[in-house]
This record gives sequence, structure tokens and C-alpha cells, in this order.
Amino acid sequence: MDELADLRRQIDEVDDSILALLNRRADLAKGIAEVKRGLKSDLHIPVREKEIYERLLRQNTGPFPSDGVRSVFREIISASLSLEGPLKVAYLGPRATFTHLACTQYFGFSVRDIPVNSIKEVFEEVERGRSDYGVVPVENSTEGVVSHTLDLFADSELKIFGEILQEVSHHLQSKSGKVEEVRKIYSHPHAIAQCKSWLEKNLPQAQVREVSSTARAAEMAAEDPEAAAIASELAARLYGLVIIQRRIEDNINNFTRFLIIAQRSPARTGKDKTSIMFSTKDRVGALFEMLRPFSDSRLNLTKIESRPSKKKAWEYLFYVDLLGHVEDEPVRRTLETLKEQALFMKILGSYPTAN
Repeated sequence: MDELADLRRQIDEVDDSILALLNRRADLAKGIAEVKRGLKSDLHIPVREKEIYERLLRQNTGPFPSDGVRSVFREIISASLSLEGPLKVAYLGPRATFTHLACTQYFGFSVRDIPVNSIKEVFEEVERGRSDYGVVPVENSTEGVVSHTLDLFADSELKIFGEILQEVSHHLQSKSGKVEEVRKIYSHPHAIAQCKSWLEKNLPQAQVREVSSTARAAEMAAEDPEAAAIASELAARLYGLVIIQRRIEDNINNFTRFLIIAQRSPARTGKDKTSIMFSTKDRVGALFEMLRPFSDSRLNLTKIESRPSKKKAWEYLFYVDLLGHVEDEPVRRTLETLKEQALFMKILGSYPTAN
């Protein structure tokens, strides 16, 4: 017992030192904010954050886990930014959806998060300057592209500021936590589709009902003792539910990619991705000719998607992601060639890759 008391005393001393250092760091962050305001510089600089994470992870020798280092310092940086000025981030709500989780994964919990009812509203919040950033889903590794997000870029002047890869883990949860009491299951259509096999095998008699979001499903399950929800762990905490079964998704490698949108572009990092959209002339081999310059420049395309232009029948817009930054000479040269050949071309943004 004496040894245990001594170890706890040492932990208290370390915690006191950590607290003192956090306050010292906060004072320095406030000083940096004053300098930035004098220079009329942006308060939020993701490149600097990335440098901090990478430097600390290189220095970490354990036993504290590297994932823990990133999580702890994400919140420290988030709290420090809140001292420099209120950072407002709009996202497709409500709270506890996977978009909300992606938002907190990137920005931390100290930002002012603003849930809105549609992807279009996220764009509007940022376009009108009511939010500094927006977070929107763009594709899921199981269900594919979120076409509405791509369509909105056609008429928006916003830039892609970054991307977030969020692992999607679905948990069955209810008020009692007893599977034998479940008669109804609520969730978003995508979540239901991603858990179809598990539901058919384990709860074939339950009525499965689609709702607007996984968070709404959790809210409804909290009000109905016979209902369960398929939702996130954060939803269970916020709505007072007990998790019956974790990770019921059929594909355990289930990720959703989110885009961060803003009125400005981030600085080049050296590990960047560029997104563009273009339309082709209506002739044989037009798309092949449009893609040839990427091959000639040995640029790696990570995604290509087509969408109806909605302006003319059978006219399509193509969305392309490629590795590299618009300031890189091969990328700049290739996009200039592409612009000469295309009916329409637009650079949606160059931004740091998520991995």
C-alpha cells in the first residue's frame, strides 16, 4: 500500500507539471494570436499542426501510445486555437453523426461546431462567412460517392481545404442494452445497408426502419424501450444508451471520406492532393484525350467520377483527384494542357492528404 501511495503521489506531481505547462503553452498561443493579427495572418494554419504531430510522433519512444499522443495534442491545439479566436465549423448534423465525429477528429472539441440540416446548408454557412470551415461527406468505401456533395462544387467558389478519413463503426444500442427486448431498429439507410447481413442473421424478426441520421435513430431509441439504434459510440454517450453489440458492420474496412471546405486554400505541404472538375467536347475518344496528359506527366489519379451536368442532356462533368499540388510544375503544366482541351475546367483545391 505504501508503494501504491508513493506512485500515486508521483503521478499527482506529473499532472501538476503538465497543467503548468499547458497554461504556459496557452500564454504562448495567445502571444502568437496577437502577432498574427498584427500581420493580418490566418489564425488557423493546418500545415503547422501537421508539423507538430509529425515531430511529436517521431520523438515518442513509448510506452504512451502514438494514437494517444495525437488525440491528446489534437485537443491541446484545439483548446489553444479557441484562445486565439472562435473557430466556427459547420457540418451535416445533428450532433453524434459520423460527420460530427469527423469534425471533432480534425478540429477537436474546443471549436464551435454548427450542425445544419443539409450538405447545401454547410456550403451556404461557409459561403456567407458564418462559419470558417465546413465538413461534408464525399464517399464511403462501401456505399460509394455522395453525389450531392460533388454536384454542389459545380456552382460554388469554395475550395477544398482538407480531407478526413473516418472509420465507420456501427454499434447496436438501446436503453436497456438487452437484445431480447429489441422489436424495432432505427438507423440511416446507409448504416442499415452496411449492417444488412448481421441484422438478417441475429435479429431477423425486428422491424428495421429508416430515419434521417444515425443520431436521430439514437434519439428515438432513447424514447422507446422496444427500439434499438445503429449508431456511433458518441451517440450512445450523448443519448444515454447501452451498447448491445459493437461493430456490427458487414465490412470491417468501412471508411467514409469527408472534405473540409473553406473560402481559401491551404499552403503546400509536399504531401498534397488536387481535385478538379471538367467537361469534355462531344467527340469520339474525348475522355481518353483528356486523361492522356496525366499519363504523360506520370501523375497518379486516385479517383475519377462522372456526374450529369444538369445543364444539357447527356452532358457530363468529370471529377478527378490526383496526387500533387497545383504549385508543382508537373501538375501546373498538365492542368494548363487540360484547360485548353476542355469545354470547362475548374480547380476545386489543393490540400494535404489524409494519410
